[in-house]
Amino acid sequence: MSNELVLVVDDERTLVKALSFNLEKEGFRVEQAYNGEEALQKVFDLKPDLVVLDLMLPELDGFEVCRRIRKKIDIPIIMLTARSEDIDKVLGLELGADDYLTKPFNSRELVARIKAILRRSVFREEEAKKQLQIGTLQIDLLQHRVRLDGNEINLTSKEFALLSFLAANAGNVYSREQLLEQVWGYDYYGDIRTVDVHIRHIREKIETDPGNPGLIITIWGTGYKIREDL
Repeated sequence: MSNELVLVVDDERTLVKALSFNLEKEGFRVEQAYNGEEALQKVFDLKPDLVVLDLMLPELDGFEVCRRIRKKIDIPIIMLTARSEDIDKVLGLELGADDYLTKPFNSRELVARIKAILRRSVFREEEAKKQLQIGTLQIDLLQHRVRLDGNEINLTSKEFALLSFLAANAGNVYSREQLLEQVWGYDYYGDIRTVDVHIRHIREKIETDPGNPGLIITIWGTGYKIREDL
């Protein structure tokens, strides 16, 4: 059963009630809005997982509501309309709608589309977790690739692991001992200064001025961190 919050926006109260009933049967939580202004307020207050948005609304139409949502947050939007003109569909999609249904429609089809879009959203979120970005530094955790300003940087496996760990925990300070445990493993018995050597090599590859680093920062007497405010 799902627990995502769906906001249904339509001035036809009978339709809103019917859609809400069917969505709740599928395990969704549902909020309703009946005009454009109310829709925007609930979107920004509640941050639903998906919005079902009618095109023809009082106060603000669906196009304008979609445009304003997209300016501030990225949530899936399915547009509904009683009109079938292609220009409406194209405009809605260009404004950022994820899907489009023409009335009348089968509520089961709408539920199926909502589920499909939410599955894609979860997939995109999972994919995003496999990418780290600090300023212009991009780290692809799956392909073990690092780019800086679009240029590929060649790192050894340990340099990549060390940089990735710091980037995934940007802003946090780690001692050399902690970095040895996290990157080399608890069974590492080598010289603790190996951390400093690897940090120096990474800086030589990614810092504009390795002698005065702006990305990997030394916290004297404590350890290292990557800046998160780039």
